Amino acid sequence: MHEDYLPSIGRTRLERDFLKYHKKNPHIWMLFQSFANQAVQSGRKQFSAKAIVERIRWHCEVETKDPLGFKLQNSMTAYYARLWQSKYPNKRHFFRTRVTEAEKALRPYQGNMPL
Repeated sequence: MHEDYLPSIGRTRLERDFLKYHKKNPHIWMLFQSFANQAVQSGRKQFSAKAIVERIRWHCEVETKDPLGFKLQNSMTAYYARLWQSKYPNKRHFFRTRVTEAEKALRPYQGNMPL
């Protein structure tokens, strides 16, 4: 698990849900990394995190611990993409991501968060 990204999240329900899911299902992160790295090694300059999630969902025989009973919820895609970008900062543009509400809220502070 790559910890650089994870401590900065956890403010919203979706972020908390991701953190719980991620801790209970480390094998999903391993698959996501593997498939993303395969896409990089194939020469792609950009790729879809959603395509990786769909590959895991439809082409991998894995069991997960999800409170709603899903193998991998759509809401997890953005967090896995950001986690991968955090681990591989030289490839941070490999997945296109939108700015989250949490990132928008922190923008005015630019590293000068008041205590």
